[in-house]
Amino acid sequence: MGHLITVATCSLNQWALDFEGNLERILESIRIAKEQGATLRVGPELEITGYGCLDHFLEGDTYLHSWEMMGKILQFDEAKNILLDIGMPVVHKNVKYNCRVIILNGKILLIRPKLFLANDGNYRELRYFSAWSPARYVEEYRLPRIIREITGQSIVPIGDAVISTIDTCVGIELCEELFTPNSPNISMGLDGVEIITNSSGSHHELRKLYRRVDLIKEATLKNGGVYLYANQQGCDGDRLYYDGCTLIAVNGQIVAQGSQFSLKDVEVITATIDIEDVRSHRSISSRGMQATNTPRYQRIEAPIALSQSVLNNNIRIHLTKPIEEFYHTPEQEIALGPACWLWDYLRRSKMNGYLLPLSGGIDSCATAIIVYSMCRLVVEAAKNGDTRVIIDARRIAGVSKDSDYIPKDPREFANRLFHTCYMGTENSSKETRERAKNLASAIGSYHIDLNMNDIVTSIQTLFNLVTNKTPRFRVHGGSNIENLALQNVQARLRMILAYLFAQLMPWVRNQNGSLLVLGSANVDECLRGYLTKYDCSSADINPIGGISKKDLRKFIAYARDEFNIPLLNEFLNAIPTAELEPITHDYVQADEVDMEMTYDELSIFGKLRKIEKCGPFSMFSKLIHEWGSELRPIQIAEKVKRFFFYHSINRHKMTTLTPSYHAEAYSPDDNRFDLRPFLYNTAWNWQFKKIDSFANELEKVNK
Repeated sequence: MGHLITVATCSLNQWALDFEGNLERILESIRIAKEQGATLRVGPELEITGYGCLDHFLEGDTYLHSWEMMGKILQFDEAKNILLDIGMPVVHKNVKYNCRVIILNGKILLIRPKLFLANDGNYRELRYFSAWSPARYVEEYRLPRIIREITGQSIVPIGDAVISTIDTCVGIELCEELFTPNSPNISMGLDGVEIITNSSGSHHELRKLYRRVDLIKEATLKNGGVYLYANQQGCDGDRLYYDGCTLIAVNGQIVAQGSQFSLKDVEVITATIDIEDVRSHRSISSRGMQATNTPRYQRIEAPIALSQSVLNNNIRIHLTKPIEEFYHTPEQEIALGPACWLWDYLRRSKMNGYLLPLSGGIDSCATAIIVYSMCRLVVEAAKNGDTRVIIDARRIAGVSKDSDYIPKDPREFANRLFHTCYMGTENSSKETRERAKNLASAIGSYHIDLNMNDIVTSIQTLFNLVTNKTPRFRVHGGSNIENLALQNVQARLRMILAYLFAQLMPWVRNQNGSLLVLGSANVDECLRGYLTKYDCSSADINPIGGISKKDLRKFIAYARDEFNIPLLNEFLNAIPTAELEPITHDYVQADEVDMEMTYDELSIFGKLRKIEKCGPFSMFSKLIHEWGSELRPIQIAEKVKRFFFYHSINRHKMTTLTPSYHAEAYSPDDNRFDLRPFLYNTAWNWQFKKIDSFANELEKVNK
């Protein structure tokens, strides 16, 4: 009996509703899998439609076009003699399901709906789909006419079943099911399933990958088995970057791992495994005791042997050996994830580049360095002969289709597509202006240095003409409200100028098209509301809007060495400042002073509020034990109350927040991740009274 099997899993850069493009990438992955000798191929979740269709999953067209694409896969010549696990939405008895469709040699063997839906954080699957229930239940599905004409079938099974091939048994798991306490892989493994596929639409989040890898290893460590993990990779139309990292595990060890960040549209990994290793791993008495009492799955027969004589008879064929799984550092994740997301957004939006208001501070610096990292990735992909990247680079660079242009230098390529603009006023310092200019030179961006004092003055003059009042800055004797209004005028004018230059700079440079405006507000400033509504935080997209100030500083230190840009030291040593107030001999505006809290404190508040689900009182109760050795209870109470006051009074700003790359689990993004009111009782009367009462008690006890 044969026992060597080559299996394949893949990451695909799918795009929501791009049916033809998605089909092309699916077929390419099948072609590569077959070339590498695989007899089983698994793809990402909802790969035919793209995962991020959102409310389009409520439309009948989405299901019609999915079946049309499935019809083409069923007729694909190279989709023969290989067991295929394909993802698409399916309507059954007027109920919508997120499904895997298992096909072999032009026939549909099984439609397997998702059992447990992802419905928190960024995910709202229950809005579109229903979960299949109960477990192990199977019934008949009546195929649409267009598929009947291709397969000759009218009815196929739909439900929670497994596939029985001539030589092994294959079970299906979908994304969220792996993360549930009682994952289906447990009962499938106990019922004799030896190979488990998992099709995922899992997004990147800093420091998250290890959780996924650990769960996959654990799924096959105690129970034995082969686990194939597929994932989408890229930006498919919104804030998320799906981070690939396909995996193949055998008996608790990783034997193959794909890239987490890549510009490739299709990446296939394979492994040759010995199915007898699974059977040996399972020869444990206690496992057998549990297995005999496990409810049975219906087995759907698949007339194929996954093991091939060409493998078993060739003594030069080697098993794929276990490897040490690879993890990027958080600094590398920031350098790569947002850069890949920016490239996908740029090429798919059909725009001609980016414009970034470059202030000379660390946030806009980090955004600029991420764009530079994107250019480095494009150059590397072009060097490796990635035809798709080269075609996109030529269009964006403004050269003709017939040109032989290939980006070879990231600075040269950046100069074609990346525009930076320093928008100074009388409140700007020569240090920030010089830093911005030198950074632009170091990374190659097309840089504009302008002074917008005249525009600011004209707005103030107009206000004086209408009201006969002249507002003054605080340092000149003005009130807080005057001071804030004068700062906001400057900030909002920068947004207007950014969009003006983004639309016209290609024209100025005798090029076609227009530019996307980049924002550069970090996650902590958004959480605190330390930004002006409709200022430079308002842009088309923001690659750092989900990243903390602390992580951005570490990223800049990493980029200084990795990209050989010593100039970045100046940004690391500079005090963060908005430069919206006049500089005097005894006053320089500083962010942390303005905010009345540090960036490190903001990160802690953010994690407790979102991840730990703390309201004001529970946050205070936790921080008492974290900060109690350094601060008095009443001091901690004041910090917590101050945070919730500013967070709530500024929450309305989140409703217009620029779409940002999702990187942190404590992001305050109001769109669909952090759903909260934007009109609060900012006094938090009862909550703050409760904090004060408890703080006073602790003061007495801990004198």
